[in-house]
Amino acid sequence: MMIYKKPKKLHPGDLVAIISPSWGGPSLFPHIYEHGLKVINNWGLKIKEMPTARASVDYLWANPKIRANDINNAFKDKNIKAIISSIGGDDSVRILPFLDRHTIKENPKILLGFSDTTTLHVYCSINGLVTFYGPSIMAGFSQMGSLSLDFENHVKYMLFSNSNKYVYKGYKKHCEGYEDWSKKENTGKTKKLENNTPWQFIQGQKIAEGRLFGGCIEVLEFLKGTDFWPEREFWKNKVLFLETSENKPSITQVRDFLRNYGMQGILSRLSALLFGRARDYTKKEKYDLNDMIIKVVNKEFGLKKIPIVTEMDFGHTDPQFVLPLGVKVKIDCVAKEFCLTEPWLS
Repeated sequence: MMIYKKPKKLHPGDLVAIISPSWGGPSLFPHIYEHGLKVINNWGLKIKEMPTARASVDYLWANPKIRANDINNAFKDKNIKAIISSIGGDDSVRILPFLDRHTIKENPKILLGFSDTTTLHVYCSINGLVTFYGPSIMAGFSQMGSLSLDFENHVKYMLFSNSNKYVYKGYKKHCEGYEDWSKKENTGKTKKLENNTPWQFIQGQKIAEGRLFGGCIEVLEFLKGTDFWPEREFWKNKVLFLETSENKPSITQVRDFLRNYGMQGILSRLSALLFGRARDYTKKEKYDLNDMIIKVVNKEFGLKKIPIVTEMDFGHTDPQFVLPLGVKVKIDCVAKEFCLTEPWLS
C-alpha cells in the first residue's frame, strides 16, 4: 500500500517557483501572465521564475530536457515551497524521461496546475507525492478578479491552511474560457458568467471512499502504454476524476477513452468516478454525455453500484476546485456531499 508524502502548507514570505512545462504562453501574452503573478505577490508570496518560464514556444518545444531541468531544480531548491505552472499545452509528456525521480520523491512540495500539467501530477502520484490539480497562472489566477471571491478564498485555503476535513461547495456561476488574450484590454477578463447546474449524481446510493487521482482525460491518453502509466494495483480504491479540455472531445471519443479504462480493469477497481463540467458542451450534449457514461460503466462493464458524479467544478471552466491527488475523499450519494477526509498538507 502506497504511503503518500504531503508537502508543507504555505506561509506569507514563502518562495514560489513558476514553470512552463509545456506551452510558452507567457512569451506570447506577457500581460496575462504578469497579471496572474500579481495575485501571488498580493498573497505575500515571493516569486522565482525558472529560466524557461518566459521562453518562446519554439524554444520550449525544441528543449524538453531543459524544461525538465527547471522542474528538477525547483524540487531540489530547499528555499522553494511551491511550484505553479504558467499554463497548459499539449506536450509535457515529452519531459517525463528527463525528470529526476529521486530528487522529486525526496522533496515533496506543492505542485499546482491543470490540463497538460496532468502528466506531472501522474508522475508524482505514482511516486507517492500529493500534488494539487487546480488553476495555473495564466488560466485561473489571472482572472480571479473577474470571478467570485469564493474562488480566491478556496484556492488560498487549500494552499495556506489545513484541517482533518474539507467539504467542497459548488460555485454559483461559471465561465467557459476568456476574452481574446491578444487584446491587452481583456487582461483578467472572462467570458460571460453562466448559472451553474447542481452536480449530477447519476449513479450510486451509498457512501464511497478512496484516494483522489485523475486529470484531463485527453492528456491521460498520452500516457497510456508508456512507462509512466500507473500499474494495475495502483487503481484499487481510487476516486478517479476526469475532465475535458477546450478542444471539446466528442462524446464518441470520451466513450472510447472510458471504455479503455474498463478494458484495463481500472473501472472495476475504483471507489467512485467524477467528471468535471464539460466545457463548451450544450445542455443536450451534457445529457448525452451522462447517458453514455452510464451505458459504458453500468451496461458494458456491469458496474451498477459505483458512484458517478458529473458537472462538478473542476477542469477547464472557471472557477475551479483545487483537488489534491493522493488524499482520501468521501462521496455521499444521499447527502450529495464531496469532501476530503484527511489533511492534505503537513
